[in-house]
Amino acid sequence: MGAIAQMLAKLEDENLIAEVEKQLSEGVNPLAIFKECQEGMVEVGNMFSSGEYFVSDLMMAGAIFKQVGEIVVPLLGEENTGKVGKVVMGTVKGDIHDIGKDLVIALLNAANFEVVDLGVDVEPGAFIEALEANPDAKILGLSCLLTTAYDAMKETVEAVKKAGLNDRVKIMIGGGSLDQSVVDYTGADRFGMDAQDAVNIAKELM
Repeated sequence: MGAIAQMLAKLEDENLIAEVEKQLSEGVNPLAIFKECQEGMVEVGNMFSSGEYFVSDLMMAGAIFKQVGEIVVPLLGEENTGKVGKVVMGTVKGDIHDIGKDLVIALLNAANFEVVDLGVDVEPGAFIEALEANPDAKILGLSCLLTTAYDAMKETVEAVKKAGLNDRVKIMIGGGSLDQSVVDYTGADRFGMDAQDAVNIAKELM
């Protein structure tokens, strides 16, 4: 693991930004820097999955990755970013929690997914509009922390099917105390245990 990946994995934000700017000034390829950051994020995800890091660490890593992205991404040519797919995401109607959703988005971005973030308390119709406006989106991610929002999740899945989009779009859900029974109840395709799991599922669904 290179210096940048190690700094990100250790959450050394100031050192990392200085190192990124130093390497860019020395003519290092921005794509190489971005890929190293991705390696660091994968390591952070592994440390979170093993219990070494907590949600706060994952959030901090996501914020650092975003900071580096703001410096590096504009320097990347479109052809070099190698996007693996597009995901539409949001927290369902009746729920305003966004921490889990934002963590998943940070890790999806780090894994080269393009994400359309609809925010929180999203009506089923807004998800459908976003999927229709992004015909290349093959995954819909629904987040909710409140058990009372399971019905809204079910309603959204049904709206996707009613719109005839279920052949093109796979639906993954996550948040709180979700398990397979909620997948069965809502009619979704898969559920993620945590943010890293959601990324792995998104790769499988592509």
